[in-house]
Amino acid sequence: MSIQTTPAGERAVVVTDIDIPFGRLVLFFFKAGLAAIPATIAVWIVLALIMGAVGALFGGGPWWRGGWMMMH
Repeated sequence: MSIQTTPAGERAVVVTDIDIPFGRLVLFFFKAGLAAIPATIAVWIVLALIMGAVGALFGGGPWWRGGWMMMH
């Protein structure tokens, strides 16, 4: 890592190497993958609520209940 001073007196940092053991990197990605599962479920629930609210506001509904996307 090198630190350089800019004309304004600020310091710029350049990272040239990161030393992470392979086992820790594998563990990190495994934990990130497990954390993505509940996050995905939460996003689906939020999107379903938003789409349900939009559908209720604009009179939407499934085609079998006579919604605006009714197939003829």
